[in-house]
Amino acid sequence: MRIEGKVIVITGGASGLGLAAARYLVQEKGARVAIFDLNAEAGDKAVNDVGAEHAMFVPTDVSNEESVQIAVAAVVSRFGAIHVCINCAALPTLCKVLGKEGKATPLAKFAQVTAVNVNGVFNVMSKCAEQMVRNEPEAGEERGVVINISSGAAYEAQIGQVAYAASKAALLGMNMPAARELGDVGIRVNAIAPGLFLTPMVQTLDEKIVAALKSQIEAPRRLGDMREFAHCCAFIIENAYLNAHTIRLDAASRLRAR
Repeated sequence: MRIEGKVIVITGGASGLGLAAARYLVQEKGARVAIFDLNAEAGDKAVNDVGAEHAMFVPTDVSNEESVQIAVAAVVSRFGAIHVCINCAALPTLCKVLGKEGKATPLAKFAQVTAVNVNGVFNVMSKCAEQMVRNEPEAGEERGVVINISSGAAYEAQIGQVAYAASKAALLGMNMPAARELGDVGIRVNAIAPGLFLTPMVQTLDEKIVAALKSQIEAPRRLGDMREFAHCCAFIIENAYLNAHTIRLDAASRLRAR
């Protein structure tokens, strides 16, 4: 799918990898972007950063059906269509099976993570797909593209990531059935499992912590550049034969248990 002029929804797009993707897709590829996020201040700042003429922000709770319906309607009202959905929004909440003194972790803590990281992805994907089927197929094939952002934690999670890992692994399970179903209407579904990237949050960490993270990365032995993530999103959108796959974007890194 050609990116220029296309309308791309990015959840969690007000910061980090989502914002990097928004910036790249607008400024380098000529897309129009709708940022779905809860942080209104960051969302407005992101629109100014990306370019207000080609970007919009809609305050959105991805885990809430009505909130997403309103957000999708706002995008269609301004831009007329939705062609791509990139689901970056996620909670990285630490969660163990057993908490202090060996007591079971309350189910609500686990459910809070899956509500955003799994239910939220399905919520946005399904409502964007509903709009995508109305698009004229490009080159007689494609009406839309979905990219769900998983994590290396879906494969080798660290202690304390049981909820996060479960939620990110769930996205890998969505790939094939969603791609098979939506392929009939011209929508591809893929995922990216990022490793360690130099996000604003990581930049605030102590140098010793950053050095320890780098030691677990194989080659190149550095944290990922956020533009490399954005470029991967663009590659998936543009390559019409890529479907139902997960790209591990992690420099061959495999994190240790702790």
